Amino acid sequence: MVTNAASLGRSGVHDFILIRASAIILALYTIFVVGFIALSSPLTYDAWHGLFSALPMKVFTLLALVAILIHAWIGVWQVLTDYVKPLMLRGLLQFVVVVAAFSYLAAGILIVWGV
Repeated sequence: MVTNAASLGRSGVHDFILIRASAIILALYTIFVVGFIALSSPLTYDAWHGLFSALPMKVFTLLALVAILIHAWIGVWQVLTDYVKPLMLRGLLQFVVVVAAFSYLAAGILIVWGV
């Protein structure tokens, strides 16, 4: 079996499972946040702050952020390997995406956990 070092999973099946699992996490997070907004009749700062200061919401938000990064990385990797044939350009674009993804992860951790 051929594996690629740039692939997040060990094979196409693992990438398939990771992208489906991350999509489920993102769907659940979206449904929860939209439901909270819809059911909070006066959506005030206190209600919003109360939601995001709870430990389960912080963990769920961090899980959703990691799911976004996994989902985006697999998608970008597939698109770049299909449509960008020059190896150096593809490597550069993948590097830029990885740096941006880790920057977003670091910013998300700082924002959610208030470190």
